[in-house]
Amino acid sequence: MQHYSDLTSLLSRLGYRDDAAVFHGALCGALCRQKPEEIDLVALLDDEDIDPDAQARAELRQVCEQTVSALADMQTSFTILLPDDEVGLGERARSLGAWCEGFLYGLAGRIKLDLRKCTEEVREIVKDFTQFTRASLDAGDDLEVEESAYAELVEYIRVGAQLVYMELHPRPLAAAAQSKTLH
Repeated sequence: MQHYSDLTSLLSRLGYRDDAAVFHGALCGALCRQKPEEIDLVALLDDEDIDPDAQARAELRQVCEQTVSALADMQTSFTILLPDDEVGLGERARSLGAWCEGFLYGLAGRIKLDLRKCTEEVREIVKDFTQFTRASLDAGDDLEVEESAYAELVEYIRVGAQLVYMELHPRPLAAAAQSKTLH
């Protein structure tokens, strides 16, 4: 799977000025609504001045394919791309909020999502992600407690994104039945 630093390098080469977490979140949100081949990855960059060459487009497509594979497989460890733990907690918290903002942007997409048709669980996840866009660290907070809270939020967001994906991309019953068959 792609790493945050690799995605940051790729996006920086393209002139992308936002946090790479925003793009990854937007990609995950878009994948919840669309098939990978239907997503305009350049449009997700939300910058009209960026015009990637063929190599960069191929790299973006690879990130997309890796991401959808991880989202679709509840057995693998889908990860949201965020700065490593060596980066200060304040910056990681901002990136986490940016990832959620990107996810909501990608989820909104071209076709309006009618949350009333979604389960209560998905509505709650979207509501929570909206609140998480304001994630920050206050001076004077107990860093050990905040590190633990951050790790719990990352896990909640990771699982929440997969649950939204699974609800909006239900597996066919035949495929689900076959996967439960013992050999």
